[in-house]
Amino acid sequence: MTQYTVINKRAPRLDAPDKSTGRAKYVDDMTLPGMLFGALLQSPLAHARILNIDVSKAKRLPGVKAVVTAEDAGLIKYGVSPARYDETLFCHEKVRYVGDEIAAVAAVDLETALEAISLIKVDYEELPAVFTPEEAMAQGAPVIHEEYPGNVCAEVHQEFGDVEAAFQDCDLIRTDRFVNKRQDAAFLEPNGCIADYDRFGNLTLYTSTQVPHYVQRTVAMVLKLPVGRVRVIKPYVGGGFGPKAAANPMELAACLLSKKIGRPVKMNYSREQVFLFSRARHQFVHTLTTGVKKDGTIMALKNECYLEGGAYASFGIATVYYAGSLLAAPYRLANMKYDGYRVYTNKPACGAQRGHGGVAARAAWEQQLDAIAEELGMDPIEFRLKNVMSAGDITCNDLNMSSFGMKDCIEAVKKGSGWSEKKGKMPKGKGIGMACGFFVSGAGYPIYRSDTYHATVTVKLSEDGGTATVYTGAAEIGQGSDTTMALIAAEALGVRYEDVRVASGDTEYGIDLGAYSSRTTLMTGHATKEAAESVKRQVLQVLGDRLKVPVDQMDIKNGYIVFKGETPDFSSIRTAYIKEHRGWTDNPDEEPLTFREAARLAYLEKGTIVGTGKYKPGKLGGKYKGAAVGTSPAYGCSAQVAEVSVDMETGKVSVERVTDAHDCGFAINRTSVEGQMEGSVSMGLGEALLEEVKFDEKGNILNANLAEYKIPTCLDMPNVKSLIVESNEPNGPFGAKEVGEGAIMPTIPAILNAVYDAIGVRINELPLTPERVYMAIRRKKGKQ
Repeated sequence: MTQYTVINKRAPRLDAPDKSTGRAKYVDDMTLPGMLFGALLQSPLAHARILNIDVSKAKRLPGVKAVVTAEDAGLIKYGVSPARYDETLFCHEKVRYVGDEIAAVAAVDLETALEAISLIKVDYEELPAVFTPEEAMAQGAPVIHEEYPGNVCAEVHQEFGDVEAAFQDCDLIRTDRFVNKRQDAAFLEPNGCIADYDRFGNLTLYTSTQVPHYVQRTVAMVLKLPVGRVRVIKPYVGGGFGPKAAANPMELAACLLSKKIGRPVKMNYSREQVFLFSRARHQFVHTLTTGVKKDGTIMALKNECYLEGGAYASFGIATVYYAGSLLAAPYRLANMKYDGYRVYTNKPACGAQRGHGGVAARAAWEQQLDAIAEELGMDPIEFRLKNVMSAGDITCNDLNMSSFGMKDCIEAVKKGSGWSEKKGKMPKGKGIGMACGFFVSGAGYPIYRSDTYHATVTVKLSEDGGTATVYTGAAEIGQGSDTTMALIAAEALGVRYEDVRVASGDTEYGIDLGAYSSRTTLMTGHATKEAAESVKRQVLQVLGDRLKVPVDQMDIKNGYIVFKGETPDFSSIRTAYIKEHRGWTDNPDEEPLTFREAARLAYLEKGTIVGTGKYKPGKLGGKYKGAAVGTSPAYGCSAQVAEVSVDMETGKVSVERVTDAHDCGFAINRTSVEGQMEGSVSMGLGEALLEEVKFDEKGNILNANLAEYKIPTCLDMPNVKSLIVESNEPNGPFGAKEVGEGAIMPTIPAILNAVYDAIGVRINELPLTPERVYMAIRRKKGKQ
């Protein structure tokens, strides 16, 4: 195995000092000269026709600089997927959920802006509203978008193989229904931004986002500006998890206000507005039918799914595809049928959240597979090992497993958890369960139809050769991508990690599609590696010409030039370098030729040394409708074992231990990989036990705060044993692939299966609140 000097070790994160000392600047920490403050007017009704908007009193309030409505913004439609652009910046005919944006104000301070909002008078004609897929799809239901009668935003009908024929050959067929609940991403930093339109017609937007590139495009389109006139800069971001992966109305409103006034405008969502904007996890209702042979061979899967999507499409057209396509692995499955419906309702729009589209489907199926294994009298782990895919396999829907350590993950958690010693031997109220997961390493295609590169990166050497700077548009949102790019660049260039700087999250630095679909390590990492290797070649070429040594007879390791043959006389290079740096205390002396000496020589010969890199996947997937969704240059996989304790008198579930194995291809930074695995367990734990956005009968959110919307704290976290599996992905930089999202996939079903092991009742609805678990225990006792 290749020995590396920088990667595959434990490195401190680049952003750790700033974040731990309070020096990190988030959007709300920023102030620009002449800055104004903005606020939004949002609908108090879930569905209503707008009869009139009167802004006269708001405009007359002292300190108000501008008031804008749809009349000012225009009616250009936008959204996430061009196939479902269904939003305008402000509502112009009707509102579609509580929180829909109607107007915005800019004023000298936030208090004045909020007072002005209260002075805007809107006359409504309230309309009937629908809040569930059943209500929305019922005959005669009110139509939310006239373009979509029946309120079906998107539907998918796919079949691979012949499911009904396969069922005829099955010895056991089982059908189960599974329901999750809407979640909020609960990132600690609410969305915020500052828009600054200058006198030259250039717009700079500082915003808490995962996707500077996509925000840039949307702002340019909606405000009718050339893309080159719009610059998006991402400061430090306090979490994203998916809902910050597209432009939001606040960003667009701030840009419009700044353009109108010619001064910077700051806007922030309150915590309640974060919930109202939502774009987080859908509610899914899955009905799964699985057929198997008596020896445990999985023969066929039929999957019907309804997604409650809220008032706008957002990522929904992709979500409804993912809810089907991601069940094609990690098990060999020749026959799969999927019917999915993403339904509009009069609630806030749902979008993408960690494990986009696949978390509920995975929970439903992994729970059902455990039930099937029990009916067959098979151990759940042995049942999965019998069916697991391997590297080189291709799924029924044309997803290519170019590397796939699923078997290794299962065996790792079996051993690491002591499964064989515990399964079937635990006392009442104690349980152990396992599950597997599978996810993409970056979406195979951009959100808009284009042959664009998914990432471009520039690496530039300082003129003295001592520092390399990586310039990338990639979004560091807390997941550690800046650190990963620094490590990749250092290894590829042959210098120390501490000699690499990273400048990121700015659309001026290059194209990067953003932090979503677990894409950054593989895709931006590829571009970073290529850019660093270009710099290395340039330096060695100049050095080789000077020393009359072929480039292939030299290398750079740990900041030194390594000669494969006899070391040539480089004294003239060192003498010149020392003369240039008279007075420096760290000049090289008797050591080998240093990279900085060679890099300085290259600068003197060629000028500033700059390397560029780029990445986009090759042709992926099949030719059927929707084949692009689910394609990826690589796939991650994972397995988890959860151990729980259930209080049989109250129904309270405590997760005590999780053993977690994830195939990340190759760990660039082992500490970061473990951190992502543990973070996924935390989010999965919350979705399994606690999280649900609740509404009243009028569509108002009842728990739009972090006091009543419960998420796990450090006191709720189990002990997590993280086991890194490396399958050496051929399409990844140094063999690396995803860990950011795929690691959440097994958490919920592993907990569900452990709870069943503890109480003897399968619960098919989330979250596992004490009330729900207690009532399940009572129903079982009643039957007995």
